[in-house]
Amino acid sequence: MAKTSTRHQYALALGSNRSLSARLTPKQLLREAVGRIAELGKVLAVSSVMTTPPLGPSRRVFANGALLVESDLPPAAMLASLQRIERNLGRRRFRRWGPRSVDIDIILWSGGRWNSRSLHIPHPAFPRRDFVLAPLCAIVPCWRDPISGLSMRHLHARLRKATS
Repeated sequence: MAKTSTRHQYALALGSNRSLSARLTPKQLLREAVGRIAELGKVLAVSSVMTTPPLGPSRRVFANGALLVESDLPPAAMLASLQRIERNLGRRRFRRWGPRSVDIDIILWSGGRWNSRSLHIPHPAFPRRDFVLAPLCAIVPCWRDPISGLSMRHLHARLRKATS
């Protein structure tokens, strides 16, 4: 009997505001993260990298982006794999809102909603974050939030209108 696999698509947000060296700047760390995520499945789209102001008490600007990846990994395994990539790229979780070499969040997945102790999809805060919505609009503008039913393009326009 042949094993059947289920392919999932994940929309991921990437961020960095701490260099690890002169060569591994935040922008380069995001490129490195994309390469490592490609080992988990097929990268279907990657946004350009945006420079954004920090959220919270950090003073360092962020490099942010997004990517769409297709993988056989279910959400819990994808989260574990992404956290391993973060650690391998110097991420240390010691202070909330602190500087980070790389942050990779699962924002959406093709299965709609997912809730567990350690993972909530869609990411609860994404509709309020321009640094997530802008890159997502570049790669998946028509993907709909499973909670509101609104597309990334619509959510982004709504956020921009609310903050202008």
